[in-house]
Amino acid sequence: MQTIPDMLREGRAIWGDQKLTLGQIIVRLGVGVGDLCRYERNAEKDASSHSPDELKKEMGNVIFSMIRWCDDLGYDPEECVRLAIESQKRFAAQNTRR
Repeated sequence: MQTIPDMLREGRAIWGDQKLTLGQIIVRLGVGVGDLCRYERNAEKDASSHSPDELKKEMGNVIFSMIRWCDDLGYDPEECVRLAIESQKRFAAQNTRR
């Protein structure tokens, strides 16, 4: 399994060193989310491309790209993940019915 730094290096090898702006990132993220939405909508015209592997690929695209996009904005992707984990733990603890 690759580490986040490994994936960042591989992403840079694929896409180069150009840094995207937040706006450019949002547009590209929207494309990825749109692909997931189309999968869920399951329109007849899209059915032939739907498979578990296709869904896994789309989920992976969002994850793999987000690592590079964190770096584009000058953020350490590992720190971003740590902050997200802490935030989700706090949210879940405050919103869990007991």
